[in-house]
Amino acid sequence: MLAVLATTFPFFALVLCGWLAAQRGLLPDSAIPGLNGFVLFFALPCLLLRYGRDTPVWQLLNPSLLGVYLAAALLIVAFTLACTRSPPLGMKDAAFGALVAAFPNSGFMGVPLIVALLGPTAGGAVVSTLLADLFVTSSLCIALAQAGAGGAAGRAAFVQALKAAGANPLPWAIAAGACVGASGLVLPAPLAKTVAMLGDAASPVALFTIGAVLSRSGRANRAAGRVTPYRLYLPVAAIKLLLHPALAFALGAAARGLGAPLSAGQLVALPLVAALPSASNVSLLAERHGADTGRIAHIILASTALAFLTFSGLAALLIEPAAG
Repeated sequence: MLAVLATTFPFFALVLCGWLAAQRGLLPDSAIPGLNGFVLFFALPCLLLRYGRDTPVWQLLNPSLLGVYLAAALLIVAFTLACTRSPPLGMKDAAFGALVAAFPNSGFMGVPLIVALLGPTAGGAVVSTLLADLFVTSSLCIALAQAGAGGAAGRAAFVQALKAAGANPLPWAIAAGACVGASGLVLPAPLAKTVAMLGDAASPVALFTIGAVLSRSGRANRAAGRVTPYRLYLPVAAIKLLLHPALAFALGAAARGLGAPLSAGQLVALPLVAALPSASNVSLLAERHGADTGRIAHIILASTALAFLTFSGLAALLIEPAAG
């Protein structure tokens, strides 16, 4: 457990540093979009390009891994909707609550954290789940959020969400890396060094940015006088941190027992991805679609704060027996 905490602590400490910097005014809110843009359009694509290059395509698109992960995500979406869709929450707010329950922060936090715990070979599994969430989970929940406006509106929202996922630089970076790896192309040394430097910057800046975004969201909610009762966000955070990883592990173990080509490492990586805190960008999606951003921000903040204990505990439970 101490060895796991020694690995996870710096990641969550960087999130806390970002939160404190924004809280104390050391990082102005006007600078946060710039940090976010640097991570999303420069640093993280370079990091994912490296994993796409170094991971065989069949591992990036492993149908067994994708099937297990998507099955767990869709079940979590359905369960969260069933548990939360009641007054005062309508379909739109329930759908975005389901999205934060099923969409882990695999891009900004999961790739570097799980690779640090399991080694570089785990990168392919995390990247696969990121693609599934970008194209399927988020698109489905956005369509469900618009379902109350009619079937045509829901279909249009789904198509628009797919287009937005296609415009995201992260899938293209993964695809570019896969093409480089499959072709055997070697980048010129100056370009390779630039990619390496940007990729190395992704993890610390992304984690720092998560903390800053959480601080900004919390202060915005207080300034607007939005008060979210515990019962509207803590149960969803518990679903994210406890039920989602348990379901991912159970489905993965069952699929492996039935002969699915899932390695022991992938069986550990799947629940660890699911145990990550909620993706921080969901609050931006909720704001764009007119959902209750205060509630979504509370879920993300609670899941991020509690994940230090829940994620670290699960990692110790899964990794130490495997190491033994």
